[in-house]
Amino acid sequence: MSSTTRAKKKTAGSRRGANPLWGGRFAGSHAAIMEKINASIDFDRRLYAQDIAGSKAHCRMLMRQGIVSRKDGQAILRGLDRVRAQIEAGRFEFRTSLEDIHMNVEARLAELIGSAAGRLHTARSRNDQIATDFRLWVRDAIDGLDHQMRDLQAALIDQADRNAATIMPGFTHLQVAQPVTFGHHMLAYVEMVGRDRSRLADCRARLNESPLGAAALAGTSFRIDRQMTARELGFDRPMANSLDAVSDRDYALEFLSALSISAVHLSRLAEEIVLWTSAQFGFVRLSDAYTTGSSIMPQKRNPDAAEIVRGKAGRVIGALLALLNMLKGLPLTYGKDMQEDKEPTFDAADTLSLSLAAMTGMVRDMAPNKAALRAAAAVGFATATDLADWIVRRIGLPFRQAHHIVGSLVKLAERDGRALSDLSLREMREVEPRITKAVYNVLTVERSVASRTSYGGTAPDNVRRQAKAARKRYL
Repeated sequence: MSSTTRAKKKTAGSRRGANPLWGGRFAGSHAAIMEKINASIDFDRRLYAQDIAGSKAHCRMLMRQGIVSRKDGQAILRGLDRVRAQIEAGRFEFRTSLEDIHMNVEARLAELIGSAAGRLHTARSRNDQIATDFRLWVRDAIDGLDHQMRDLQAALIDQADRNAATIMPGFTHLQVAQPVTFGHHMLAYVEMVGRDRSRLADCRARLNESPLGAAALAGTSFRIDRQMTARELGFDRPMANSLDAVSDRDYALEFLSALSISAVHLSRLAEEIVLWTSAQFGFVRLSDAYTTGSSIMPQKRNPDAAEIVRGKAGRVIGALLALLNMLKGLPLTYGKDMQEDKEPTFDAADTLSLSLAAMTGMVRDMAPNKAALRAAAAVGFATATDLADWIVRRIGLPFRQAHHIVGSLVKLAERDGRALSDLSLREMREVEPRITKAVYNVLTVERSVASRTSYGGTAPDNVRRQAKAARKRYL
């Protein structure tokens, strides 16, 4: 073989090894590990619907602006529809060598319609393309999670309606504090989930600006219409600065922050369910649908669904921390580090979605043990505050002085293992002579709960009104 022939073969081999995405800048092939670490197709393939929607909007704008001919544009649009159909039918081959969802779609488009596919990337970059895709995905995820949160609120409100008068102990420091109702307790979580939905709505409103048309970082010299593509994709407006458009991930941070707070709320309720279903509490029962057994202890009924929801909160919070750490040292504009924004975001959204589904099921499934709840509310001097309030109202003493009197009565009752209502009138008068037998009217948990009629209080009629108002406000 002549030296000329060997040189030609070597040149051809170099060209075959070069990455087709990078054009003529690179002649040689890269290391296998480079292909593996550089590719994102294994996880960003789930952006296919958003990627194709963005490409179609971009194509229609290029056609209207006369940048791409109608013939080529129509071919591109039809081809993109075919690509989407192939992906959804499971007949699409995702190739790691093409790095990401954008180039996989574009390469398949070229196979389907030929060289016209190359015109689609006019006046855009993968930088503004992925920024657009990711915003669209987060927006869609918010809509889906909001629907699930609404379902959870509906389940909680149903429990509140059924248990507006079911008395239970209210706790501070996990010590019995005052009697409340189970319905009132459920409505607390309705409000918490309502704030979760509000945070996601705020996030959605702020992210709803289009990066498309920012190109790599500086905009483009083509006469594009960014207002049109923003409208086509349901954005409120184009982003005002091309540098910010490709580098901003505030919306992902805000999304993960909102998800983390929601996961904490779910974890708190999960912890209560774990406690409540224990033999030591016995407040509620979960059916076989949301519990598991033990491989060695046949008597066990474990609240595993609640425990898993509690555990998964850490995973969601970890995603937020991962993204914060990834972004904190990046200069403007785009760095390949930002490829690491998707996996934690996808995982956090999936995790919270699963947790919401499990919690909604558990809330609908759990059956309160009314007798156990009522009995627990009656211990621990839960009506002590009611007695202090009575002394303020009937005797006219300052609350701090009334508090001291009741503390002495609690100490007296506790010494003999009695409840406040077990103390005789004579014993009470030895501490405060102006106490009358009318005091016994406030020492039952039923009267205590019924008296809490202030707005947002636990009185059963309040709970029924608040449940009705919550249905109107949230559902």
